[in-house]
Amino acid sequence: MKPPQLLRSSQILLLQYSYRGCTSQFNPLRSVSPSDLKRGAGGRSSFSGIVCTLFGATGFLGRYVANKLGKIGTQLIIPYRGDSSEVLRLKLVGDLGQVLFQHYNLKDEDSIYKCVKYSNVVINLIGRDWETKNYKFQDVHVEGASRIARIAKKACVDTLIHVSSLNVDPFPIPYMMTGGSSWLISKYDGEAAVLEEFPDAIIFRPSDIYGQEDRFLRYYCSGWRHNHKWMPLYKSGTETEKQPVYVSDVAAGIVAACRDRKCRGKIFQAVGPRRYLLSELVDWFHRLILKADDWGFMRYDLRYDPLFKMRITLLPKLTTGAPLGNLHWERVEREAHSDKVDEKLGTLEDLGVQLTCMEDQVPWELSRTYKAYVYAERELMELIETPLPQTIPIKKKNEFHNLE
Repeated sequence: MKPPQLLRSSQILLLQYSYRGCTSQFNPLRSVSPSDLKRGAGGRSSFSGIVCTLFGATGFLGRYVANKLGKIGTQLIIPYRGDSSEVLRLKLVGDLGQVLFQHYNLKDEDSIYKCVKYSNVVINLIGRDWETKNYKFQDVHVEGASRIARIAKKACVDTLIHVSSLNVDPFPIPYMMTGGSSWLISKYDGEAAVLEEFPDAIIFRPSDIYGQEDRFLRYYCSGWRHNHKWMPLYKSGTETEKQPVYVSDVAAGIVAACRDRKCRGKIFQAVGPRRYLLSELVDWFHRLILKADDWGFMRYDLRYDPLFKMRITLLPKLTTGAPLGNLHWERVEREAHSDKVDEKLGTLEDLGVQLTCMEDQVPWELSRTYKAYVYAERELMELIETPLPQTIPIKKKNEFHNLE
């Protein structure tokens, strides 16, 4: 054996501990991978071997992903900007010492490197539905995503997951805006930038996501989206097909991709199990909240309503923060796009996720928030049967060659 003075400091430390134990032989670890340090039988009090940096954890989808990662014993590093009180509730997703917070700036590479240098998994959920004076779509979806991917590669991160969007296209069809949706264009460019920096990145393309505090169900039930009791939609919503997905299913798919090495370098489409016309969905939402025919609800074509177009233009200018009711031109433009599902790409079902049907979840989501006459339900003890929305047949793929 070499004299201790010729050994590295780490070997000297291991020798010291070995002399204190039951053996005097030098037994180094076979590797320094965090997976060799797994402890526990699973659960929040265990350690799964995954050290994950979760960008965008304070967002709608991020809270669900953080909870599911903490549930399997993941050590979470949660970057945040702004006030630290915004992320304190995420402390509960893991056991003591498992959830760590790190302040960062998306335009500061040093702060990003501090967030990812100890991780073997990095998940990027950062995105914006509207532009601000400090962050445009290009800054967040393209340059920010590319910066995170480049630094993750520099830090030797094993797995990078980037959440994009369904219907991304460099030349989207324009419906209500000249040139089409710049949001969809930036999402497409962001995917290309991430894959250029990190070729093995996993891309998720979710459809409209619904759940607690979402911007889908509550968007169509909001008073700002209505014109009094009427609902303006592009071509009344009769030519737009949607395949919404439950937020917990998307989070489960992301967690499954973290643990499966075969998923690296692949694209997954996060869509629901059933497909609907937007007109059917909006009518069903209003039937659930008891604001259908008797209330005076009616759909009509948005293209022929100049007053509502003026509202879409003026509302975002009246506030310095989020647009009232999430009503702005980018959102109206995107809702006119039908969901395009590529049969050659994977879905959440290929990751082993059992999808939730809207008919089983949406009635509960809307039952106490927007439902009319709730105060009289218990007194009258009335059970109102709500007709379910009609679905559109989905062409099932025979095989999926991308996950062999």
